Formats: sequence, structure tokens, C-alpha cells
Amino acid sequence: MSRYRGPKLRITRRLGTLPGLIQKQSKKKDKPGQHGKAASDGSKKTSEYGLRLEEKQKLKFNYGLSESQLYLYIKEARRRKGVTGLILLQLLEMRLDVICFSLGFAPTIANARQLINHRHITVNGKIVDIPSFQCRINDIISIKQNQISKNLIENNLKNVRFTNIPTHLKLDTSKLEAKIVNYCDRNDILLDLNELLVIEYYSRR
Repeated sequence: MSRYRGPKLRITRRLGTLPGLIQKQSKKKDKPGQHGKAASDGSKKTSEYGLRLEEKQKLKFNYGLSESQLYLYIKEARRRKGVTGLILLQLLEMRLDVICFSLGFAPTIANARQLINHRHITVNGKIVDIPSFQCRINDIISIKQNQISKNLIENNLKNVRFTNIPTHLKLDTSKLEAKIVNYCDRNDILLDLNELLVIEYYSRR
């Protein structure tokens, strides 16, 4: 699956802070590109389509999704009963790589994906190496019982940027084990996003 591997700070300059993509902040304040300064100071007005596209790009880059993956999540969110925008965010927050990032097991979602691919993470006692694995309420997320995995996660927890664990997760740091107690609350999501604009972007598909 294709995934963005280009300059990440350039993306954050254009879209704003993306907690799941990168820890660093760019020293440059203007948006990238020939007309970046005009876009930053507000002299160039963004169209309605441009605003929707920007919000969609935020979601895509923050969670490390391809276009086809994101559209599948949109279709699943539409299919379920409830507020489509909130359901979309809950589906994304229940991905195993996002949960590992939210717990502080990894500094970014990309790093969490690498942890899972390298078989350091277990769900309900079984190793899962699929980052997009959809977790459920009452699942137990823990670390493989070897010293390399434990040292890796412990070091990441010491350097965690976000002090508050989301309310839908319950972490036991002594056991390096967490339980999913509910679906995520909208206020716990770190990404500054208007999810309704994302739904509107896909409304004609």
C-alpha cells in the first residue's frame, strides 16, 4: 500500500499540527509553495472546496491512510447508525496503531505501526502484526513478554508528549497493559479537525 514518505514538516506547515504524523515543529511560519505567504496572512481566500480538501488531507496524513483506505472508513461510518463524523473518528481511533500511539507506546502513529509490524504488541494475549486491526471494547492491549519489547515501550513512555491518557483507555503502567473501556470521546481527540467538512467532501461519491 502506498504511504506518504516525503517531507513531513512541509505537510504540517500547510495543514497545521498533526500529532500522529510528527513530533517536531517547523521554524518557518508561512505555508509552503509559491503563494504560501499570501495563504498564511489571509490575503488569499480559500474556496469552500479547498477547505473541505484541507480537512480531508489532515485526517489522511495524521492517521497515515491511503485515499482508498479513508474512503472505506467513510463508507463504513455512513452505514452505521448515529452521527457519521463522530463514528468515522471512533473507527479510526479504534485502529491498533492509533491506540498504541494514544497510550504513549510510540511517539507517532507511524512508529506505532512499526512496533506492530515487528510483533511487539499483543491483543488479548495474542500477537497482532496488522496496524489497521480494529480493536473492540474490553480488548486488552499489552506488550510481548520479552525484555527487548519492554525496554522499547518503557523508553517511549518516558518521553511521551501527552500526559493525559484518553478516557476510553485504561493503562496499567506497571504491567504495560491497557484495556479499552469505551469508544473515544470527541474531546479526547488530539487532532484539530472539522470532521463534517470531510463527510461533505465525500458526499458526492
